[in-house]
Amino acid sequence: MTSPDDARLAGSRKPLPDSLPHWSDARFAVGQPVPRTEDPVLVRGQGRYTDDIALAGQAYAVMVRSPHPHGIIRGIDTEAASEMPGVLAVYTAADLTDCGTLKCVTPLKSHDGTPLAKPPRPPLATDRVRFVGDPVAVVIAETLAQARDAAEAVGLDIDPLPAVTTTTAAIAEDAPQLYAEAPRNIALDWRTGATAEVAAAFATATHVVRLDLTVSRVVVVPLEPRAAVADFDPANGRFTLHLGCQGAFGMRGQIADLMQVPVDKVHILTGHVGGSFGMKSAAFPEYACVLHAARALGRPVKWTEDRSASFLSDTHGRDQERTAELALDAEGRFLALRLTGHADMGAYLGLVAPLPPTVNALKNVASVYRTPLIEVRTLCVFTNTTPIGAYRGAGRPEGNYIMERLIDAAALQTGIDRLTLRRLNHIQPEEIPYAAASALTYDSGDFPGVFERALAAGDLSGFPARRQASRDRGKLRGFGIGSYLEVTAPASPEMGGLTFEPDGTVTFTTGTLDYGQGHAAPFAQVIAEKLGIPFERIRLRQGDSDALIAGGGTGGSRSSAASGTAAVEACTKVIEQGRAIAAAMLEAGVADIEFYGGRFTVAGTDMGVGLLEIAQRLNDGADLPEGVPQKLDVALVSPGAPSTFPNGCHVAEVEIDIDTGVPEVVRYLSVNDFGTVINPLIVDGQIHGGVVQGIGQALFERVVYDADGQLITGSLTDYALPHASDVPPIDTGYHGVPATTNPLGVKGCGEAGCAGGLVAVMNAAIDALAEHGVRHVDMPLTSEKLWRLMHGADAAA
Repeated sequence: MTSPDDARLAGSRKPLPDSLPHWSDARFAVGQPVPRTEDPVLVRGQGRYTDDIALAGQAYAVMVRSPHPHGIIRGIDTEAASEMPGVLAVYTAADLTDCGTLKCVTPLKSHDGTPLAKPPRPPLATDRVRFVGDPVAVVIAETLAQARDAAEAVGLDIDPLPAVTTTTAAIAEDAPQLYAEAPRNIALDWRTGATAEVAAAFATATHVVRLDLTVSRVVVVPLEPRAAVADFDPANGRFTLHLGCQGAFGMRGQIADLMQVPVDKVHILTGHVGGSFGMKSAAFPEYACVLHAARALGRPVKWTEDRSASFLSDTHGRDQERTAELALDAEGRFLALRLTGHADMGAYLGLVAPLPPTVNALKNVASVYRTPLIEVRTLCVFTNTTPIGAYRGAGRPEGNYIMERLIDAAALQTGIDRLTLRRLNHIQPEEIPYAAASALTYDSGDFPGVFERALAAGDLSGFPARRQASRDRGKLRGFGIGSYLEVTAPASPEMGGLTFEPDGTVTFTTGTLDYGQGHAAPFAQVIAEKLGIPFERIRLRQGDSDALIAGGGTGGSRSSAASGTAAVEACTKVIEQGRAIAAAMLEAGVADIEFYGGRFTVAGTDMGVGLLEIAQRLNDGADLPEGVPQKLDVALVSPGAPSTFPNGCHVAEVEIDIDTGVPEVVRYLSVNDFGTVINPLIVDGQIHGGVVQGIGQALFERVVYDADGQLITGSLTDYALPHASDVPPIDTGYHGVPATTNPLGVKGCGEAGCAGGLVAVMNAAIDALAEHGVRHVDMPLTSEKLWRLMHGADAAA
């Protein structure tokens, strides 16, 4: 939590505007730390998550999964299970012929023009299983206990095949092949950049720094496991699916494609969602199974995953092996960057799985530095492991991690101070707009200003004394810097709907979806400021595909730009319509009507009518002349906005106990540029959550498969997550330069904590190990690994 008595970041929050409209309570203005309006319901235990839904007559589904990582399906015996008490049906792939396949929507090609290999993935495995947990059948029963018992009675006849669980093993000439259409298990050989120019820059460079890095595979572990409740109405042939997702409008399209029906035959409903981090943005096999069952049985069907199965069935995150190279001149200026390596796709292509290690790597690896030339080559590789999907940042933390590790390594190799290297290569404010080597143009930012503020707040000058104090207690101490720049997802067309309800409230409808971020308060702050409507009267509608006419969903740190822009445009339209209505009511010309502070007035007079008063009259059936708008309600589609470029600098200090190797993050702070910060309290929370995930991956989290393809870290007993005791107070500050590409000037914030936290903690720990001659060590920095490094034992053991 932010320390209230810590003045190091004083003045970092956006100040109150010089003047506020007379209607406004300053507590709810844009820029104020308004508490999340969702929280009272949630902390009282009154949330409505998918597993809370109980439809009349619902049955229960349990999945049957492969115990083998690779094998040929010879037969599935469902007879005994079908005859067990309460069992309504047992389905295999042969029964789901009315379903389509799960899709990867990334339209990438290999460097030779070959399209990305996209082997079809049916909801249930047909001829072959390809990872432990691959679903092969589903049991439907009257009760959950009956379904579980019957699932254990399903007999699987699978001939095991050799399996591969690493990309290096998978691309070997003699490796087992997962798909005929992906020779050497390579789904994509993606390359970009001016190869000849990059090679020339490296050939003439004074310094060439090279690092081999692993970005470890992680399990997503949202608080709420996946669940779905399906229903089917035979009268209109329409499916209804309750589930946690990241956008009801987009999920409707995925489910319609999966069930091979028109989109108007699918209704998606999403209530509260207990976390997603990218994972719940995609459709999964279980959804097709329960939808098929609901249609076939004529009754609702519910499925909820347990935690152990979710370790197998939810998509995993990250998992890249990289060789990163940086070319510098004699003074330390960056000349070129080259990035090669492998990215694990798992057994099947996820919705956007090839995007993070390819396009997003290119966009984000340059960060806040002048890097004239960049070349990226990535092999996307199939393995017999759980499929990979988007995970908080989806390539953004990885790209920034690679650059920041290279800079620290360059400092050690060249003898140039690591701060000097960063300062020398920062893009300066006067160079913005800046055309980056990624073919993107940074529209705003003060990267040196953010950096210097973070260093000042981090008290680098006092670090030697803190390091000595740690030594006196038998611990090493390191100081780590993690600058980052994220390229957020472009804001796709987004709905902005405003409905003036009969009870005097106003409903804002939009297609992004809050799965933990806290959307209701900041969107209400924007609308309150634009329309002069009391904050407490504004409601948020989301998660109902029938209420939406567009919606890009939440992901890629784009919600504030997407729905915020849609809200501004909807407010503008309301004012336009309201001006015409007020003119009719006040018997004045439209050109004479002014709007200020929630009230329309005739210029130069005290004659006026409030916006909410107009809404009330319209709801009461006010008679307006022909040609005058008959309502204030608006439902429009904002065309979207380009990517934004949030950036910042995180500073961490890590202690490592010399006797035990146990690491501890003991100090943490960040200064961030998110442009206009609508609600700093909520943004603080986003930073905190992301930092904790960065700490988790740096120090604790790692998915491990054995040589046979079995998941060793298959539960929370075996897979280490950070605890509250592992997290220090996290101080946050802002140095905002508003974006020029959207009307609010906002930049994304949801993934920034992860991008800055991962590298700041890793750099701090490696700095602590420097006196033992350690130049680099891969995540996670477990106590055993660190102890071996400090005591000269084999670090790989």
